[in-house]
Amino acid sequence: MTINDIQNDIIEEFDLFEEPMERYDYLIDIGKKLPELDERYKIVENVVKGCQSTVWLHGYEKDGKVYFEADSNTVITKGIVGLLVRVLSGHEPQEILDAELYFIDKIELRSHLSSQRSNGLNAMLKQIKLYALGLSQQAKQA
Repeated sequence: MTINDIQNDIIEEFDLFEEPMERYDYLIDIGKKLPELDERYKIVENVVKGCQSTVWLHGYEKDGKVYFEADSNTVITKGIVGLLVRVLSGHEPQEILDAELYFIDKIELRSHLSSQRSNGLNAMLKQIKLYALGLSQQAKQA
């Protein structure tokens, strides 16, 4: 599936909920279902700077694609990072760098977040893109 295919699936899922609280509850469910990150990756180097909650993001390359694993100490933030991992994990670095993440606005995610959580979302996106950029540069040097 392409990044846009995954985004469209998420938009369809969130369209099932008419009320903002239902969408919020679904986001919490996503957070609860996100697999817990292995303790060896819950290190300072993997903490996303700029998040109100603690968010750990681990990225790695396999067969030319970037994969992400993440965790957080709050379920809402874990749901947010879970969506980002779902959309961006398993794609080539350049695809991640070029991705326009329109699903965030389509599901009205940012409009239901506090300014601190919205800043955290931006920080998570930045960290994911930095991982992709770093792995893209490593691939070019190889």
